[in-house]
Amino acid sequence: MTEVEKVIISPENLVYSKPSVLTDNVMHYCPGCSHGTIHKLIAEVIDEMGIQEETIGVTPVGCSVFAYNYIDVDWQEAAHGRAPALATAIKRLLPEKYVFSYQGDGDLAAIGTGEAIHACNRGENIVMVFVNNGIYGMTGGQMAPTTLPGMPSSTCPAGRDAGRDGHPIRITEIMAQLPGTSFVTRQAVHTAAAVRKTKKALKKAFENQTAGKGTSFIEVVSTCNSGWKMTPVKANEWMEEHMFAYYPLGDVKDL
Repeated sequence: MTEVEKVIISPENLVYSKPSVLTDNVMHYCPGCSHGTIHKLIAEVIDEMGIQEETIGVTPVGCSVFAYNYIDVDWQEAAHGRAPALATAIKRLLPEKYVFSYQGDGDLAAIGTGEAIHACNRGENIVMVFVNNGIYGMTGGQMAPTTLPGMPSSTCPAGRDAGRDGHPIRITEIMAQLPGTSFVTRQAVHTAAAVRKTKKALKKAFENQTAGKGTSFIEVVSTCNSGWKMTPVKANEWMEEHMFAYYPLGDVKDL
């Protein structure tokens, strides 16, 4: 290492370093995917709180399952939609651990709706991270419960018809009505400012778990430019114009 390099990486000159909780594996996600940014934020929070050895993550089926490749904590894989049930069991058996689930909208708001709602209603002392890109990303871009009216997908190429397909579910607002939730928020990671707010929300959620406040539920409105058939830039623009109108950002509940 040269003297110049030593000066550059000295603590007082260090602007950013990769959190130690984030592995060295090269992320495989599609260009523009929000998962990588969310992974980094979770890793940073765990790193800063010094709870790597005490944290257990739970992921189900879908793109979210790959989180175990990139965040170096203990993991359990759940069946499709069952992450909240498994997280409940882990937290009750090991109450001293920090337990979080990481789920997509096709998982949490569809096959896993029952598990998610009842975990929140019971007030299980866990963190639930909900990545909402309005589509089934991994399995072929099918319509999800969160797909917007008029939004095309592989199973509704002409756009979602509410009269035929039902209305999109605002699952975060539902969770806020349940007595077991202490912190319910909807954030995004499309800009630097949004990233900072999401990290702040994640840290608060883990701190709430320390305080035994019940369930903290964090929705992250995201893009799926591959499933949406858009460039990453266009997907972000479309999300800002359409997704945020139906899924407005901000805290929904904070006790």
